[in-house]
Amino acid sequence: MIISAEEEYILTKAYVPEHIVSLMVLISKGDPFFVEDFVGFLKDNWLILVGYPLDRNFSVGRCEKVLERVLSSYKPEYLWFIGPEIPFCLYDSCTEKEKDQYYVLDISSHKPKRSLLQVSDKASRELRIERSHSFSKEHKTLVTEFLKREKLSPRLRELYLAMPDYVPRSTSALVLNAWDRNEKLSAFYVVDLAAAEFTTYLLGCHSKKNYVSHASDLLFYEMIKLSREHQKKSINLGLGVNGGIRRFKEKWGGVPCLNYEYCECHYSNTRMMSLIRCLEGKL
Repeated sequence: MIISAEEEYILTKAYVPEHIVSLMVLISKGDPFFVEDFVGFLKDNWLILVGYPLDRNFSVGRCEKVLERVLSSYKPEYLWFIGPEIPFCLYDSCTEKEKDQYYVLDISSHKPKRSLLQVSDKASRELRIERSHSFSKEHKTLVTEFLKREKLSPRLRELYLAMPDYVPRSTSALVLNAWDRNEKLSAFYVVDLAAAEFTTYLLGCHSKKNYVSHASDLLFYEMIKLSREHQKKSINLGLGVNGGIRRFKEKWGGVPCLNYEYCECHYSNTRMMSLIRCLEGKL
């Protein structure tokens, strides 16, 4: 487990959303642990290791050392790893791999393009922006519509489906809503303000049934204003995901700033012991 002083330290050093302990605990349902400047989560037969050391001094060798320590202690059946680079020792047991990049918007001196301010202003004449700490039936309906329409990865779908449980239980989550003139929910963002240096953009969702042009742009501009009010230096915009999402983040000034690699591993007892022996032999 992580004590309060450790969580406070983690939040001051955090630079990826997965460092936010409260966020990960509520979504994964796992218990947090902290070892050699690495954060992880575990429960039952699984373990998540966040391979981004808080001091930002990543190396495959250092990561393998931490892996050997936690795998020897917990011997999970399932391991999920994320980091700048997947350690080679995990490749043989990976059942799923993914590569992407985190996008970040530096808001310390950012000035949105005039065209974006214009479309946001136009949308504001049709929409009412609200900041909320609740996730209502209107949000659930919009998510259902969105998931029927969009082809998302299983893990991203699970993130959307976790919001009704996460938002009301989080002390740092905020929902930015765009309501039309008929008080229909046109779009919303979910953000997290727990990290000291940045706002985390978790997800966004818009309706085709209650569509208002540039609702997402208006919410993005609201997210920038909110972040400045809370003295954040940047907004972590999450992963690129696909071409359309990347283009939207880039037009607002987001840039790729950090490599992301993910792998899922499944181990029998024999395979786990073999991996541990391999890691021990390399250290």
